[in-house]
Amino acid sequence: MAEEKKATDLSLTVAAAEAGMRVDIFLAQADPSFSRSQIKGAIEKGDVRVNGRVPKAGLLLKEGDKVKLHMEPARVPVAVAQDIALDIVYEDSSLIVINKPAGMVVHPAPGNPDRTLVNALLHHCDELAGGGDALRPGIVHRLDKETSGLIVAAKTEQAHRHLGAQFEKRDVEKKYTALVWGDVREEKGEIARPVGRHPVDRKKMSTESRRGRDALTLWKVSERFITATLLDIELKTGRTHQIRVHLSGMGHPVVGDSVYGGASRFLLIKDTKLRAQIKAFSRQALHAAALSFVHPEKGERMVFHAPLPDDIKRLVELFRLTVSPTGKSGLQTIGDRLKA
Repeated sequence: MAEEKKATDLSLTVAAAEAGMRVDIFLAQADPSFSRSQIKGAIEKGDVRVNGRVPKAGLLLKEGDKVKLHMEPARVPVAVAQDIALDIVYEDSSLIVINKPAGMVVHPAPGNPDRTLVNALLHHCDELAGGGDALRPGIVHRLDKETSGLIVAAKTEQAHRHLGAQFEKRDVEKKYTALVWGDVREEKGEIARPVGRHPVDRKKMSTESRRGRDALTLWKVSERFITATLLDIELKTGRTHQIRVHLSGMGHPVVGDSVYGGASRFLLIKDTKLRAQIKAFSRQALHAAALSFVHPEKGERMVFHAPLPDDIKRLVELFRLTVSPTGKSGLQTIGDRLKA
């Protein structure tokens, strides 16, 4: 949604000193509130007339030319309240903690104008801290669209500032569960590699960026399967796509992550029924399982937990079926076991 503003109409006559000037430059100088790109857009839409005719942006004006402009206002996006169910883990007058489902975007953005967590929060909460951004009220951190789990939002400006400072100082504890491809042989480890915009694909992040920011991810093995490993992860920094990029960089991309590798790893599963079910898993198997921070008003450290969602639980169970009680491959009997 967007705030409505009135359109602008200009009717001008070219003076002698302005003769020879391009029409787009002439209009941009006549009203500095409009950029040349906006003027060009208005010309392309037919909203500019010179002597009653639609000109090209590069038309050179003559003294006495009559120039008219009709400029629609820029639409300022504003998030609106929408009645969307929320899984509320905790709530008080300062903040709210949500267990976000996979598939929900945190805040409106190009391509996702509504049906976001922010839209749901605006409907549920009487007040959210603006934080200076009309599209992100209450938001102090984010989760990827297809990552499920815990996220906190601020209701007051004090809470917004306090929580924001904790994230900035890395005082917030963030723990995740991830199912990754391959056998992670060590029991635990850390990944300390800068993360920044991919040097070629600007929609992706990378550890090879020239302007990467420091990033630290700690991991520990929770359970091993034949072709995958369940990891407990502690995120020490909060870079965009950090966990997914770091795990892919160590050769163990998150199961279901089509962006950072692993899309064809399911071919390693010999049992066709199991392979089809794993292939059908339509998001990265990554879940924000625990979140801890100091309450902005009470001053007490609070800890929240969110159990694995059903879709990741089922996926983990499928991988468990690939290992027999003796630890040997059970792939040849998977079909029968799935029917049981």
